[in-house]
Order: sequence, then C-alpha cells, then structure tokens
Amino acid sequence: MSTEIVQTGHTEASAQPINRQAIVAAAMAVLALVGLFFAGMAVIAIFVVGAGHVALNQIQQRRERGRPFAIGALVVGYGIGLLSLGSALIFAFTSGIH
Repeated sequence: MSTEIVQTGHTEASAQPINRQAIVAAAMAVLALVGLFFAGMAVIAIFVVGAGHVALNQIQQRRERGRPFAIGALVVGYGIGLLSLGSALIFAFTSGIH
C-alpha cells in the first residue's frame, strides 16, 4: 500500500505572508471611515495614506501579499482627504460672502 500526500490549492504565491502594514492600513481606513461619520476624526486619513504607501513599497520589495488591502486603504484615505478639502473650500467660499 502506497501513501501519497497530495496538496491541492497550495501554490507558491499563497505561501507568502500577508504584509502586516497593509492590514494595519486597512484597519486604520475602517477606523477613519467610522471616525469621519461619528467623531469627525478625518485626520486619521493622513496616516492611512502613509501606511498604505509604506505597505505597497514593502509588498513590492519583499514579494508579500496584501496589495488589495493597501490599495483599498489608499482609496479610502485619499477619498476622505478629497472630501475634507472640498468641504473646507466650500466653507471658505460661503463664509466669506457676507
């Protein structure tokens, strides 16, 4: 009787670890979204963008997984930044017209 171990669905790409910075960036993006609507903490978006860029750099250098997490965090971070900039401009133009 021969015993063979067959591994299915296990490729070299899935053996790479997920980049921790990408996970941190994604978690901070969720926190920034929640903070945007409930606590007015849009400033976290600055750190989300920084962590997302660091994660993308690490993923490229180390050949790790987690690129979708980092890109998602960047989209959320830049989106909150654009919303903040837009609301600041609207406030500036509407408050100075008296």
